[in-house]
Amino acid sequence: MAEIKAHEFDRLLSRATDLYRIFLVYGPDKGLVSERAKTLAEKAGVNVDDPFSYARIDLSELQGDPGRLIDEVNSLGLFGGRKVIHLRGSGAEKIVADAVAAIDSGRIPDNILIIEGGDLKKGSALRKNAEQAKIAVAIPCYSDDVKSLNALIDHELAQADLRITPEARSTLLEALGGDRVASRNEIRKLILYCMQQKQIEQEHVTDIIGDASAISADDAVDCVLAGDLDGLHRAIQKIVQSKQPIFLVLQSCLRTFQMLDAMRAEMEDKRLQSAQVMQTSGRHIHFKRKPLMEKALRSWSSTSLARETQRLHTAIYQSRQQAQLDDSIAFQTLLASALQSQRVNRS
Repeated sequence: MAEIKAHEFDRLLSRATDLYRIFLVYGPDKGLVSERAKTLAEKAGVNVDDPFSYARIDLSELQGDPGRLIDEVNSLGLFGGRKVIHLRGSGAEKIVADAVAAIDSGRIPDNILIIEGGDLKKGSALRKNAEQAKIAVAIPCYSDDVKSLNALIDHELAQADLRITPEARSTLLEALGGDRVASRNEIRKLILYCMQQKQIEQEHVTDIIGDASAISADDAVDCVLAGDLDGLHRAIQKIVQSKQPIFLVLQSCLRTFQMLDAMRAEMEDKRLQSAQVMQTSGRHIHFKRKPLMEKALRSWSSTSLARETQRLHTAIYQSRQQAQLDDSIAFQTLLASALQSQRVNRS
């Protein structure tokens, strides 16, 4: 049985392809799932541009041929050597779970199978089979916390030989999170903008990442939590008029719901009142927002918070896939979350 913690991936990477043949990369952060799957493929030592050593398969291609995945994993390369089979678009599909079990029960293949899974639940067949297989490892990918985001910033800045002031870092962190690829792209955009500078200042961050102030973003998020549709429209209009992306509000809303989810879990685990949790986990929240956040803690259940967080994750991923619909996806998702807040607040 092999299942690693999310933070253990870098330590595993150096010997991953020697220890395992099947890698299930799953979780709510689709950007991180994609990034880690690509890193594993490169670590296997094959040329990802060579179709004879690297096969990319979409789940839809297996629907009429469920045995294809097993055949690909057990096949021999045309010119010898190891192959990597990269399956994308997978979720909790039975044909993939069955294939993992079948491959594990046979001889150990020379080839590598990398599966990009969705946000798989603990009891899903695919995740269960991967965790129990002798030659497989399950790799979870959760949204970056502040520590991970700081590490990502440090890595990208070191590559560019750039420094950043504490104020600029704090502002940048506010604009990141939710999706690893989106966060990395925002940092690289900032680096490109500051290529002729010796140090990144706060004004550089607001210039290129977007100077929709935290207050404006917080206003919109607060309207979402309050279920205030008219207020949300006004807050979004203010941001649009300032020519800043609504996407930043979507990210801020995601971080807020993630924080509420963690605080709600603490309430239930330690049997605390919402006011007690606000004094510990919520002590950094601005005092003007605390009443609304405390009300949300009392109103939203863990299940509802998890569902809303997943909705926001999906919207961020879709907005990156369909950049031309970025604003529309963000606005519709924020509106849906505000409507859900109305229902929760009435119940």
